[in-house]
Amino acid sequence: MDGITLSIKEILEDTEYGLGLTLIGGEQGLSNRVSSSRIQKPGLALAGYTEHLHPDRIQVLGNTEISYLEQIDPGIVKETIESLCRFPVSCFIITKGLRPPPVLLETVRKANIPVLGTHLQSSTFISLITKFLEERLLPTTHLHAVLVDVLGVGILLTGKSGIGKSECALDLVIRGHRLVADDMVYIKKKMPAALVGQSEEAILHLMEIRGLGIINIKDLYGVSSIRDKKIIDMMLELVEWDSDHEYDRLGVDDKTTTILGVDIPHISIPVRPGRNLGSIIEVAARNFLLKGMGYHSARDFQERLLARLEVRSLGDEVE
Repeated sequence: MDGITLSIKEILEDTEYGLGLTLIGGEQGLSNRVSSSRIQKPGLALAGYTEHLHPDRIQVLGNTEISYLEQIDPGIVKETIESLCRFPVSCFIITKGLRPPPVLLETVRKANIPVLGTHLQSSTFISLITKFLEERLLPTTHLHAVLVDVLGVGILLTGKSGIGKSECALDLVIRGHRLVADDMVYIKKKMPAALVGQSEEAILHLMEIRGLGIINIKDLYGVSSIRDKKIIDMMLELVEWDSDHEYDRLGVDDKTTTILGVDIPHISIPVRPGRNLGSIIEVAARNFLLKGMGYHSARDFQERLLARLEVRSLGDEVE
């Protein structure tokens, strides 16, 4: 997944997803890496068919696998596990609190492969570990921007430093909208094609206003003025007004920008004294919602204009 990996030690230390993992053996292999959010139950591999074994995936051993290993000859078990470890496997996880056969622990210890255990049922654990890996292995990036939630629309405000992004966000908060992140937005790609933005932990709920300094939005305006994360629906770029530049007057052609391979609507808003950016951003959010319902104001105006011109042209022909 775009080169993102996770160490077995990081998986072992997780407490958020309730994986309930403990180290059974192979501590020297905790630095092994996992690069796939998919897990594997190596049932056929234990029987000798290793054609489709994926060493970059966590191998989960449940009641069926452990029972099988306990019923066959220890020599065959040793040979089977040794063949798996030659791939090499990143990690074995044993569910239901089952005890692994001693030959398994001995073999994986020599191969520097960790064995973890959990009290959870296999199906429950697989569901939790899959969600955990999907979250942690997603492509990420950071942008110097401000993220706000306006009428349920996640708006990413960008523009050069000092152009007024934070001031716009403050105005929106005062109007009853919500701040997600100021100055630096941490963006994560959610499959299949969504971007989720949130604040860096160190600056969570904080905002910098030139002349005032750092202010805490949550303390000033309450919990209803902030949210921890938000799907990014569109980007509004604040640009300095240039009288020589021809700005879009109709908005017929929708522009997009690409972040982490995901295209989102991109609107450039020229900034100059007298323009109420808070109101403009609110209208942009409302217009985005209307487009989502199938109504495009600019294109509707264009169609009405073309229809009017056609009527006039027809009238000229009649005369």
